[in-house]
Amino acid sequence: MKQNNMLAMILAGGRGSRLHELTNKVAKPAVSYGGKYRIIDFPLSNCANSGINVVGVLTQYESILLNSYVAAGRRWGLDAKESGVFVLPPREKADANLDVYRGTADAISQNIDFIDTYSPEYLLVLSGDHIYKMDYEAMLDYHKTSKADITLATYQVPMEEASRFGVVITDDTGCIQEFEEKPEHPRSNKASMGIYIFNWKVLREALTALKDQPSCDFGKHIIPYCHERGSKICAYEYKGYWKDVGTLGSYWEANMELVDIIPEFNLYEEFWRIYTKSDQLPPQYIDPEGSVTESIVGEATEVYGTVQHSVIGSGVTIGKGAVIKNSIIMNGAVIGDGVVMDKAIIAEGVHIGDNAELGVGEEVPNELAPHIYSYGLVTIGENSVIPAGVKIGKNVAIFGETTIDEYPDGLLKSGSSIIKAGE
Repeated sequence: MKQNNMLAMILAGGRGSRLHELTNKVAKPAVSYGGKYRIIDFPLSNCANSGINVVGVLTQYESILLNSYVAAGRRWGLDAKESGVFVLPPREKADANLDVYRGTADAISQNIDFIDTYSPEYLLVLSGDHIYKMDYEAMLDYHKTSKADITLATYQVPMEEASRFGVVITDDTGCIQEFEEKPEHPRSNKASMGIYIFNWKVLREALTALKDQPSCDFGKHIIPYCHERGSKICAYEYKGYWKDVGTLGSYWEANMELVDIIPEFNLYEEFWRIYTKSDQLPPQYIDPEGSVTESIVGEATEVYGTVQHSVIGSGVTIGKGAVIKNSIIMNGAVIGDGVVMDKAIIAEGVHIGDNAELGVGEEVPNELAPHIYSYGLVTIGENSVIPAGVKIGKNVAIFGETTIDEYPDGLLKSGSSIIKAGE
């Protein structure tokens, strides 16, 4: 394994509010992806493949599943004598009276004592909710060659999407001249990926100076602070596959790209494996009357119907005569006989009754949250129940155990929602 004097910290405490029904009870980094993985598998696997031996995972929102999943790092080969994955939830300190992380940089600041234990020369700060493969050692080599104090990984995004990101303006040498955090009118499409390498001494000084800053963030506070004080900040341009799955639409797209005839993102490469939890499950079963085309199907899943261009998790049952197209079905879901669905996201443990139809009719903006429920998708939250025989339109969200009475004339029209609080 490669060695470097760099410690990684993964920010995995985000709620992922734009994924809504998928993150009501699960932290965004723990959301399923690709039928087999969870999103946090990607930064952790990148660390393992890049020779980073010590990784801190900073958790906060709905962290129970994530904490148990990450455990000691064995799944990623990070459990040897001088390596490990350490779960770092907020903790109250005698001199701080805090038990929450108040921003991305504050999360690092509250763990200075943990970082100092290892005395790293460099600190790698990562987001726990992106899909990509990256050799962080190559980025570190660039950081060293550039004699930078801080290096940001950047990615060129469409100009119309740039306002969602922190964007940078660089000179001819790759040094960052200006940084704008989610500008309304961006002047660049070179987006920060939320991946930083800091000389630890530089970051430590900045964190100490800004320790009283409410909700301290890297993009809003740390980077501008260091820039004003003359730190050399460089941009490392990444040209591989990278997906910020921060919306239901981008999450659905990222999964569908896996089952294209020539997938844009390859999960089957031997030289850069993505490691994950591997349960001891029986194999999948495809009934003689069932069929699967252009799809990923997890272990212990039973298919008695038709699956086309979809991503199916483990332990799923798809009933006789069911037709599943362009959909994501997560672990343990039960899809009844005769169900028809197109462009649906079905969370873990959902039960859909016989002959239900999902994704019917015209596309209408969602009445509750059109900026969240879009792309013509049907989103069904964890452990929800859909009664038999109902029809469900497009841009619809459902969370909870629903009954036939909640579907007027057996139909939940496009743009509607049923969200049951507390379930």
